[in-house]
Amino acid sequence: MQQALTRKLESFEPLSEQARWALNRLVLKVRQVGTRQDLIQEGDKPDNVLLILDGFACRYKMLPDGQRQIMALLVPGDFCDLNVFILDEMDHSIGTISTCQIVDIPRQAIDEIAAHHPSIARAFWWCSLVDGAVLREWLVNMGGRAPDRRIAHLLCELLMRLEAVGRVTDNSYAFPLTQTEIADTMGLSDVHVNRTLRELRALGLIHLKHRVLTILDVERLKAFCSFAPNYLHLRNTRWGERRDLSWPGTAEA
Repeated sequence: MQQALTRKLESFEPLSEQARWALNRLVLKVRQVGTRQDLIQEGDKPDNVLLILDGFACRYKMLPDGQRQIMALLVPGDFCDLNVFILDEMDHSIGTISTCQIVDIPRQAIDEIAAHHPSIARAFWWCSLVDGAVLREWLVNMGGRAPDRRIAHLLCELLMRLEAVGRVTDNSYAFPLTQTEIADTMGLSDVHVNRTLRELRALGLIHLKHRVLTILDVERLKAFCSFAPNYLHLRNTRWGERRDLSWPGTAEA
């Protein structure tokens, strides 16, 4: 599980052995949180950075009428909010979808590791920038794509993100979301989600059983929803070109 963070950061930035060792030191104390539990609620004062080592979590807001909008899905290797400790209080909640392995990282530890390891600092910046890019793509998805393409796009995104951290086997990955949670993510009704999943199955694009999703034809599913993975910026994976992008004049310690 400790490898999830390293693999995620290395999808953006090459890391030295010393940097990998330092990252492993961040995740010495892990706690397990059960299914559908809040990690932090809107209005709480954030103290630590939360890291997902295993499982699925989400960022969400509750409306006055009780409706929930999920604004981000968090998978292994994801920080819930890398710079959240700057805020006086949370403007959204973060909760688990499945049982999760969580690490609480103090602000000082984040500052120190970034100061001592320039490549980790750059990878942290990539994490924050990609979080913003994903949110922009979700806005396009919600506002510009038909419901079936909308859900297909999400399934493609999860495939890429989970593969980057070693959680995909033969185009299959854990998929603990209920139809209600998909609906809360995609701005659809449960009935619409059910119908769309049946349509994707009938087209021979996906198989979903026992909370495991298999994409039967990745290229067809990508074409179906016009999926382009550039917004994920997975440069050091099969979805992106591996490049040495070290800043001039910097050397990894």
